[in-house]
Amino acid sequence: MGSVLYLALIALIGLGMATAVREAASAIGIVLGLLYVFPVVTRVVNDPEWQCHLQQTSPMTAGLAVQATVHLHELPIGPWAGLGVLATWAAAALLVGSLLLHRRDA
Repeated sequence: MGSVLYLALIALIGLGMATAVREAASAIGIVLGLLYVFPVVTRVVNDPEWQCHLQQTSPMTAGLAVQATVHLHELPIGPWAGLGVLATWAAAALLVGSLLLHRRDA
């Protein structure tokens, strides 16, 4: 169930970005960049405190925490809290897309 919610929230991020930029290719690039830049930056940062913070706010890492079934205490964020972070990213993307759509088309 968590994996389905994860994929649905990623789709909502894509919908929000596509509405904001009005081009499918650009939206795909932005969403993939958003999903994959955080883990790369996390590996580059040397400070463990910052690494943990980046993992907790990253849409992909936080969202995928919902798939964990063992060693939950080792995760940077809990499974449902991680899904909440991803839901926040999706809500923000939909809000930005909605605001830009209303501004351009009104």
